[in-house]
Amino acid sequence: MKIIKKLVKMIDEELGDAKKYAECALREKEENPTLANLFYTLSLEEMKHMNILHGEAVKMIEDNKAKHGEPPAAMQAIYDWEHEKQIEESKEIKILQNHYREHS
Repeated sequence: MKIIKKLVKMIDEELGDAKKYAECALREKEENPTLANLFYTLSLEEMKHMNILHGEAVKMIEDNKAKHGEPPAAMQAIYDWEHEKQIEESKEIKILQNHYREHS
């Protein structure tokens, strides 16, 4: 499903932006706390976007399974690999966000 591929790419973009904003928040918190807080808020928003996209991808996958059965093993393996990367990236971003929140 090409749309799942597109959603995976969009999720990756949201994660990348969330990480970028969290890192900026940490860098700016001493010198410019107002800007740092803005970056932190943007990071949280990007994670919300990622969760919305992920929820839609999961729904589409489940709908497709109900209609057509299990996807080909190779397709499932690729999705599983991408999903695991995204889970790890999400964990790293949450650590950055927590570090900012705990030290603000």
